[in-house]
Amino acid sequence: MLKAPLHTSNLSPKRWFYRIYTIIYTTAIFTLVYHHCCNLIHTPFTTVSLLIADLVLAFMWATWQPFFLNPIHRQVFPENLEQVAKETEYPGLDMFVCTADPFKEPPVGVVNTVLSVLAYDYPTEKLSVYVSDDGGSQLTLFAFMEAAKFAKHWLPYCKKYNLMDRSPEVYFGKDPSFFPETSELQEMYENMKATVGKAVDRGTVDLDQLSCDRTIEAFRKWTPGFTRHDHPTVIEV
Repeated sequence: MLKAPLHTSNLSPKRWFYRIYTIIYTTAIFTLVYHHCCNLIHTPFTTVSLLIADLVLAFMWATWQPFFLNPIHRQVFPENLEQVAKETEYPGLDMFVCTADPFKEPPVGVVNTVLSVLAYDYPTEKLSVYVSDDGGSQLTLFAFMEAAKFAKHWLPYCKKYNLMDRSPEVYFGKDPSFFPETSELQEMYENMKATVGKAVDRGTVDLDQLSCDRTIEAFRKWTPGFTRHDHPTVIEV
């Protein structure tokens, strides 16, 4: 058992009050519905309207009650992470990020998610990140190739200064703590965003702007018959 817990969870002492209240309120609802049913003979139109309205309100109330039947108070202790790491052996960690449409899910947003995962305070050799693009878009692949270049600078920066906000968009979107490399990193990130944004605006990747033979060969898989719903498997590391 770990000497330094990462979190604790305790049942709320108010849960019994919530449960008693729920029982009383439920009884009142059934009584009201029964009353409406008994009045259907005398004033059918008005009673049916009131019955429907009360049933809708009762349904809305009932769907909200499960949150109160067993409330739990949680407390986290991120300051114990380092001690826990010393007490335990890190297991392998596989992270999966899925996307499908670069126009509905901008690649820069997906890239930020992956960069923040890669910057986890975790042994590099035991962390694997897999990106799945159901639409098979060349724009997504291009965005991650650009992100890989930026990651070579961003990940050491996060580890060196022990950043808590490891998503570049979040970090630079606030008032970041300035270190010697901050301005340079921010400029690199903005350039990456601009490069990816231009490709998304065009809707395709311009092979003439690529210099790496391996990269060009990867994008040659997108032939005229390549569509979102009908395309070969594309795997890149």
